[in-house]
Amino acid sequence: MLERIIISGFGGQGVMLMGRLLAYAGMLEGKKVAWMPSYGPEMRGGTANCTVLISSNEIGSPIVSHPKILIAMNQPSLDKFEPDVSENGLIILNDSLIEREVKRNDVKAIRIPADDIAGKLGNSRAANMVVLGACVKKSGVVKIETIIKALEKALTGRNKKLLGLNKEALKQGAELVK
Repeated sequence: MLERIIISGFGGQGVMLMGRLLAYAGMLEGKKVAWMPSYGPEMRGGTANCTVLISSNEIGSPIVSHPKILIAMNQPSLDKFEPDVSENGLIILNDSLIEREVKRNDVKAIRIPADDIAGKLGNSRAANMVVLGACVKKSGVVKIETIIKALEKALTGRNKKLLGLNKEALKQGAELVK
């Protein structure tokens, strides 16, 4: 088993947190993981992406040139990484910010109105958790319960108050792909 994932969006959309949570959840499930961040010129508003590998075997390199899963949080991310997704791969789109359809017909695409759902939950910054919930449920790369455990470890200190909101966002995202 080897899952190759690219998560991409604007800085401030929680792209790195999604990647770290997937990697940490993989570790909690006893799998081998690699996580590699990549930032654009700004932390907030610039482009950001990360690669995550989750495997049952040792991982030779954290480089992902042809992901099986792409999470695109904005239009530039879809434009940049769509051509690289492997055949029969999965593209999860933030439908709130991406208007165009996926151009390829050899991949599965799922549109998630992440910003809209997060806004209804009371905090638009939870859009990343909506998309992550949908990704985990659809792909089965890790269990949703394990992502929640990883989230509980990640949100500490002043961010601990956001735990309930993020758990609900994960749940609502997962329910969209049942």
